[in-house]
Amino acid sequence: MNAPLRRVGIVVMILFGLLFANLNWVQGYRANSYRTNDLNGRVQVAEYERPRGKIVVGGTPVATSEATTDELKYLRTYAGGATYAHVVGVKPVNGAATGIEKLNNDFLAGTDDRLVGDRIRDMFTGRTTAGGNVELTLSKAAQEAAVAELAANKKATAGAVVALDPGTGAILAMASAPSFDPGPLVSHDTAAAEAAYNVLDKDPRKPLLNRALSETFPPGSTMKVITSTAALQKGLGPETVLTGGGQYVAPDTTTPIGNAPGVNCPQQLTLKQALTISCNTAFARLGVEQLGVDALRAAARGFGFETEPRLAGDKDNVFRVAASSTGDIKDPDGTDDRPALAQSCIGQANVRMTPLQGALMAAAIANDGRQMKPYLVEKLQQPDLTTIETAEPTELRQSVSPQIAATLQDMMVSVVTNGTGRNARIDGFRVGGKTGTAQAGDSGDDHGWFIGFVMKGAEPIAAVAVLLEHAGTGGSADAARIGGQVMKAIIAERGLR
Repeated sequence: MNAPLRRVGIVVMILFGLLFANLNWVQGYRANSYRTNDLNGRVQVAEYERPRGKIVVGGTPVATSEATTDELKYLRTYAGGATYAHVVGVKPVNGAATGIEKLNNDFLAGTDDRLVGDRIRDMFTGRTTAGGNVELTLSKAAQEAAVAELAANKKATAGAVVALDPGTGAILAMASAPSFDPGPLVSHDTAAAEAAYNVLDKDPRKPLLNRALSETFPPGSTMKVITSTAALQKGLGPETVLTGGGQYVAPDTTTPIGNAPGVNCPQQLTLKQALTISCNTAFARLGVEQLGVDALRAAARGFGFETEPRLAGDKDNVFRVAASSTGDIKDPDGTDDRPALAQSCIGQANVRMTPLQGALMAAAIANDGRQMKPYLVEKLQQPDLTTIETAEPTELRQSVSPQIAATLQDMMVSVVTNGTGRNARIDGFRVGGKTGTAQAGDSGDDHGWFIGFVMKGAEPIAAVAVLLEHAGTGGSADAARIGGQVMKAIIAERGLR
C-alpha cells in the first residue's frame, strides 16, 4: 500500500474511532439526560400513558390527572388554581416543568425507583398504575388566608407571604402576588399553551415570579432585628441606653438620617424602646459608633444571609431561592464605609432580603435560636396511599444562643404590644414581630414589611413574613395585619383556641 492510501486509511480509522466514541457518549453517558429532558416529546407522550400522581394539601388534591380521548391519555388539572400555582408549579406538554411538579417529577410520573414494584406488577396484570402522590406541608387555611389578603390589599398590587413552623421548618404558607392560573399552560393544544405562557411572561407585573423565594428587596426596619442581635452579641442589653434624637449625620457625610413620619424618638432611650418605636437615628448611630460592619455581617450570616436557603430535597435549586445579602459596606481600603453602615443598620443601602429569609429569622428567634431547614414535602405516598417517605426536620444552624433568642423574643413582643406592630396582636397568644418601611429608590412608593411569630406560652406555633411592594404610607401596618390574619388561620386550623 502506498503512502497516500495509508494516510487516507489512518484518517478514516480516526474518524470511525471518533464516531464510535461519540455514539458511546450519546447512548451511554448522555442517554439519561436526553431521556429525561423536558423537551423530549417522545418521553412526554410515554408519560401520559399513565395518570400522574396527585399533589395534596390538607387531604385535598390540588393537582390531579383526568382521562381524555386525546393522543395524550391524561390531562393535568389544577383544582387549586392560582392559590397554589407558585408552589405546585406546572407540567406542560412542551416546555419545562416548575415547582413541585419538577422537584418530584419522577415520583409523580411513576418512574421513581421507589415505585418499581408497581411497574413490575403492571407488566403481569396489564394495568397502568398511577404515579405516586406528594403531600405538601402547606396549611390550607393559612395559604388561602395569605392569598386572599394579598389579593384584597388596596395598598399594593404585588407582594408575598411566607409562614413556617419554627420547630420543624415546614412551610405552612407560600403566596406570591400577582399569581396565575396554571390550567392553560398544560393544555394539550401546545400552541394555545405557548400563547398563554407568552402572555404571562410578557406581563410587566411578573405573575410567574415567585416573590416569596426568588426576589430580594430592601428589608427596611426589619433589619433592626439583626442590628439588635449584633448589639446583644457585643454585650449590650435590652436596657442599654442609646442616643436617638430627631436626626443623625453619619461621619463622612452631610446628609442626615431622620425617623419615619410619626416616630418621635427621644434623645435617650433603651435598645428595647428603640426597637419598639423603630428609631432610625438610634440604630444608625449604634451601628457606626458601637458595632461596626463585621459585627453586623456576622449577625446577618448567623440568620442565613449570604447563602441560598434551599428547600429540603432541592439540591438543584428548582425553586430558584435567592440569597439575601448585606451588600458592600466596606471602602476600597478595607475600612468600614460608615455612611453605608448607618443606612444598612436600618435596612437600606445595599441590604436585600427575600420574604423566606425574613420568615426564617423570625422562626429561629421563636425556636430558641435554632433555625430549621425549610421544606414543602411532608410525605411521598404510593398510589394506594401507603407512605413511602416522611419528612425529617433538619437543623440548619444555631442562629443565636437561647439566651439572646429569649431577649429578642421579649423585644419583638414589645413591638407588637406597644409599638409599630400592633395590628398583628392575637388575644391569648404571645405575638412578637417587627415592621419595616423600605425605600424603593426611584422605582415607586416604599415597600411595607412585617416579620413575626406567634407562641402559646413557650411553644412556637408559626413564624411569618409579609412583603407589600410599593405599598406606600401605612404599608407596614397593613403587612402586620396580614401577618396576624395568617397566624390566626394556623391557630384556628390546629384548634388551639
